[in-house]
Amino acid sequence: MAIPNKPTGELLAVRDPEVEERDVDILIVGGGMAACGSAFEVKKWAGDKKILLVDKAAMERSGAVAQGLSAINTYIGENAPEDYVKMVRNDLMGLTRDDLVYDLARHVDDSVHLFEEWGLPVWKLDADGKNLDGAKGQEMGTLKSGAKPVRTGKWQIMINGESYKCIVAEAAKKALGEDNILERVFIVKLLLDANKENTIAGAIGFSVRENKVYVIKCKAMMVACGGAVNIYMPRCQGEGKGRAWYPVWNSGSTYTMCAEVGAELTMMENRFTPARFKDGYGPVGAWFLLFKAKTLNSLGENFAASDFAKAELEKYAPYGLAAVTPTCLRNHLMLAEMKEGRGPIMMDTVTALATLGETMDKKELKHLESEAWEDFLDMTCGQANLWCAQDCEPEKKNSEVMPTEPYLLGSHSGCCGIWVSGPDEDWVPDHYKWGYNRMTTVNGLFTSGDGVGASGHKFSSGSHAEGRMAIKALCKYVRDNADFAPTLKQSTQELVDVTYQPVRLYLDNCKYTTAEEINPNYTKPDGFAMRLMKATNEYGGGWMTYYQTSDKALEILQDLFNVMREDSMKLGAGDLHTLMRCWEMRHRLTTVEAHCRHIYFRKESRYPGFYYKADYPGTDDANWFCFTNSKMNPETGEWEMKKVEHVNIIPA
Repeated sequence: MAIPNKPTGELLAVRDPEVEERDVDILIVGGGMAACGSAFEVKKWAGDKKILLVDKAAMERSGAVAQGLSAINTYIGENAPEDYVKMVRNDLMGLTRDDLVYDLARHVDDSVHLFEEWGLPVWKLDADGKNLDGAKGQEMGTLKSGAKPVRTGKWQIMINGESYKCIVAEAAKKALGEDNILERVFIVKLLLDANKENTIAGAIGFSVRENKVYVIKCKAMMVACGGAVNIYMPRCQGEGKGRAWYPVWNSGSTYTMCAEVGAELTMMENRFTPARFKDGYGPVGAWFLLFKAKTLNSLGENFAASDFAKAELEKYAPYGLAAVTPTCLRNHLMLAEMKEGRGPIMMDTVTALATLGETMDKKELKHLESEAWEDFLDMTCGQANLWCAQDCEPEKKNSEVMPTEPYLLGSHSGCCGIWVSGPDEDWVPDHYKWGYNRMTTVNGLFTSGDGVGASGHKFSSGSHAEGRMAIKALCKYVRDNADFAPTLKQSTQELVDVTYQPVRLYLDNCKYTTAEEINPNYTKPDGFAMRLMKATNEYGGGWMTYYQTSDKALEILQDLFNVMREDSMKLGAGDLHTLMRCWEMRHRLTTVEAHCRHIYFRKESRYPGFYYKADYPGTDDANWFCFTNSKMNPETGEWEMKKVEHVNIIPA
């Protein structure tokens, strides 16, 4: 059930909110592509079980695809799933869970075919090899019937995707039923069972539109709330504050909430630091792959083809010598150029469009220029606005490219996340599986999309498919544990007190000062956010230090985290929006702490261009060609770190 948009102004919080208790069999937390996949699929396997989906936003514009996309980055088509595994593994510097990547590869196309069936326009090639977008592309038939997509690379296909998420959400809502959906309700904590050890039993959350707390019991749960943004200081300040490549509402909730109940994390040191058009964060993929643009240094050189670049890549053999350079090493080449004084780096849009235009008539050329703008209007409108503000016409003026601040995610060119079981098949190593596909190390707790670690490059289509796969396994878990009756350790009142603690703190102390923003008894999330991002930027390998850190810097940062964890309990909220921000900051703090603990544990620079350890430069396959896993004790909050053996299932 959707709650209407809020009126002008924030709704003030009250001391004692309304409480609603729910008892369901299956709980889906999140509303992005993975959660929509689960919502679409769940009733096929759940039978008469009670199902509830809870989303912090509204599903039509929830998650990383909220503004739209210009391409689907994972479509296997005529390619072999084994080759997809090799591509993902190479891009992530050799370390991936082959079982998870292969399992996804053999299912992902089915979701793409569904998207087209639901109305998503996919670009097609005509008989002469010309690109047909929009309605013209649809006239060529469907991918499932054999029509050829417009590929911008081996795995990517072009779409008219400004309404991509709306289309996918509509299908999810129709399949699940509006009565089984709670929108604009923020789940903030997961709950373990009182009687059965290491078993999920429920969750608590609150409405961001009315003073109401939800206490939900469940037999199994699928958590897919995306990755984490604004854990490092954004490059954009002042009027651009809050501008980021990844959606700002993704606060690491997936990682924090699962970690807090004891779910094992993996590869949390991995981060994605995308190279994007500077300040507008516009994507560069279509420019590289569709428009065949190159990046130039300040001397006008294609630096990626230089002897200097070759020497840099040789330092990171064998990955640097691969036919396709890993994403982090492409960043490394840009950063190396800038350190040598040959920055800034420019995207040569002028030459790219001129070269393509040599074989086009005026009408085709005009359409090409429209595509150059539509690439941003589909998904990053701010970049188009910036071009306008700068009087930039891409056919006449090149644009600067720059690595952004770091993000944590598991479905893009990153692989941090939660350690999950792979498919229960003979070819999967025993330590990769424990019976239920995509189940975490906590019984009954499943994840997908950005939540699944050690298996990046799922993107939107893969996240949707993985959500479908995970929920199917979850339903089997529920059937196999039909006698389980979840029991919560805490009383309903205790859970309400935990959820509304920032509100009570504010109400008890706000009248002490004339300016409610300045108070010795509480702090506000805005200031806390700046404090966190300043610390991570300076000591945790942010853009301020060219993404460089060290063990000593991380030790200083850990001391700061310890104090911030205490101070996070001093966050105060007078309205529901601020209450949401308080909980988001708590989630961000735990998530980025896990990230930095993993970087500290791994004594090498596994992902140069994404981060560097000054005291452990380069990769060290002899000692660190393994997964790094961590676990937080739910009772004490203490962390344990360990290495886990990596297995090459698909031969190189």
